[in-house]
Amino acid sequence: MTANFTEPVTYEGGCHCGAVRFQVIVDKHKADDCNCSICRKKGFLHLIVSKDKFTLLQGEEALTTYTFNTGVAKHKFCQICGIHSFYTPRSHPDCIDVNVRCLDGDVISRFEIVPFDGMNWEQNIGKLRGEDAS
Repeated sequence: MTANFTEPVTYEGGCHCGAVRFQVIVDKHKADDCNCSICRKKGFLHLIVSKDKFTLLQGEEALTTYTFNTGVAKHKFCQICGIHSFYTPRSHPDCIDVNVRCLDGDVISRFEIVPFDGMNWEQNIGKLRGEDAS
């Protein structure tokens, strides 16, 4: 059951070893569950927020970046424990995509989890961006 918050909620989160810590302000408790090759393997639940809603609290030096395909997405992960807490997504390159599974506490139930067919990314990206499907 998703929570119905009327005001923004601030969460903290990070990687497994604690080297990387961040804070995110959530206006809408909706996360996308993508089935593309990388998201499926990582188990990433996508919470896309504007950069002003995200603060890296610590661990810049522990992060490394993986890119593939177009190179637009910057997949950040902790080089100590390997956890992918957040990244810059190809779909929204001016935003930050936070992995809901990396938020502190048991908060996934607060989010509406929406399936996204990333295996067919080109045909479905308009849905993720909130554009009309024509």
